[in-house]
Amino acid sequence: MPLGVYADKVIVVAHDDIFSALADPTRRRLLQTLRAEACSVGFLVDSLGVSQPTVSKHLKVLREAGLVSMRADGQRRFYALELPAFHDLREWLEDFLPQAPVQNLVAVGSYENEVVHNEISQQATAAAQQLGRSVGRGLEQVTGRAQDFLERLPKPKFGRKR
Repeated sequence: MPLGVYADKVIVVAHDDIFSALADPTRRRLLQTLRAEACSVGFLVDSLGVSQPTVSKHLKVLREAGLVSMRADGQRRFYALELPAFHDLREWLEDFLPQAPVQNLVAVGSYENEVVHNEISQQATAAAQQLGRSVGRGLEQVTGRAQDFLERLPKPKFGRKR
């Protein structure tokens, strides 16, 4: 569990709490809005187009997960990102990423990306063509069977019945 000092307090934040907090799209939108600067609850309500109680509920979850902090200014409450929590999260996530030398990423990365992109593009094109052929054949078979079925049905006779 990451251990951080937030607003002169030591808080232990579990990764489960952070991931649970980040799971909700409204909370992610709140965090995106708070990236630039600290915002009041009223500003967050206006910018997200969500009710004030909903915004307050989500901010409480984010605050309990250690992702945001709150500062009171009279009747107004201002929320800001707690960057140490995001740094702890990044450090934890980096353990899952392969380590590559930076110079290789710069020198070879663009060429390798182009090669991989071309290969993926060729594979996608081939798969689309194959899918088109199989869908076309299947559609022809279904249409042919439907036509055979319709031809076997007795023809309706129009006019008066005598």
